Amino acid sequence: MPLALRDGIKDLGGLGWGRGLFMSLLSGPPQALIAYTGFILVPLGHGTTIQPATAALCGIVLAAVVLRERLSSSRILGGVAITAGLMVFGFESLMTIGTHGIGGDLLFALAGAFWALFGILLRQWNISGMRVVAAVGAISVLIFAPLHAVLVGYEGIWRMGFAENLLQIAVQGIVAGVLPIFLFARAVTLLGAGRAATFPALVPGFSLIIGFLALGVIPSIAQLVGLAIVLIGFRLTLR
Repeated sequence: MPLALRDGIKDLGGLGWGRGLFMSLLSGPPQALIAYTGFILVPLGHGTTIQPATAALCGIVLAAVVLRERLSSSRILGGVAITAGLMVFGFESLMTIGTHGIGGDLLFALAGAFWALFGILLRQWNISGMRVVAAVGAISVLIFAPLHAVLVGYEGIWRMGFAENLLQIAVQGIVAGVLPIFLFARAVTLLGAGRAATFPALVPGFSLIIGFLALGVIPSIAQLVGLAIVLIGFRLTLR
């Protein structure tokens, strides 16, 4: 909000409310809500692999179609491998979880597609990281927060207590909120949308380690196989 007020709240620092709202839908609270709902329906390993894999796959395709970035043979093979890895996760959901498992996987895929489109628009509209962070932050405060108050209310948040809310502000607001948007926007500027979209490849590996250490979550054989295939795809796309 301080950045938005400094740069001009009337037109969101030159970005405009239309573009700002669209960028907020793709990277702000709505995108997070879609992703977090998926974690209620399927195991941790599905979300931490499917979402970044879909983001990378969609980023490669959109960069080639919209931005005319070069689509090499290794990127095509990488896209095929990522798709195969995603199919392994989908098969496990169908066999062991049921139809609601497929629904959870599709939510993660949608969240990943949102993130990929966000990266493409950053490049297409030539928006800096700080401008988009200011716009998303302002719209989250001025539009999404009051909307949440009307539709859901904040009683549950108040019941969590000061310490828990402070933790969520630090983790969700900064570590998983402002920083990813700014850093990804900066990466798109430096590397291009297609290549930057493949760096979420780091997410599954870190999530596997953190999930085991913090939550004791042990991935299934199918999840490990799917992860391995996806990582091969990521490696090919980065060549």
